[in-house]
Amino acid sequence: MKKIQLLFALIPLIFSCSDSGVNNNNPFVPNYTFTIDLNLNLPTYSNLKFVSNAVYISGLGAKGIYVFCTAPGNYNAFDAACPNQALNSCSNMTLKGINVVCACDSKEYSLFTGQAQGGAQYPLKQYRVQVNGDILRVYN
Repeated sequence: MKKIQLLFALIPLIFSCSDSGVNNNNPFVPNYTFTIDLNLNLPTYSNLKFVSNAVYISGLGAKGIYVFCTAPGNYNAFDAACPNQALNSCSNMTLKGINVVCACDSKEYSLFTGQAQGGAQYPLKQYRVQVNGDILRVYN
């Protein structure tokens, strides 16, 4: 009987899921569910074939999303909303090279890591990216 109880106690540990350590809990940026496929062969997204290039896509997430090429075949996607500001007219991030800048507080966030330069309470809200040849699927 004790062996069966031990087995049932271990089942949650054996079959638990991993989220890759990404914590997207942020009181300022709500969770939005979306999926978009980006064809890198289209002119709109072709810059993503090159490292350190970003593309802004409006209409997704809280304030749009930035998709960024970190290395050949590797991508990050972040919400364009300032992660440390309530959603308002100035909380849309603007692109500045390999960073995005919050118009509310002028904080810069790296598109490589999502972290603020000089530190901040919350990093950029990150979305998942799946690569299948020349198609990127960005989703939450």
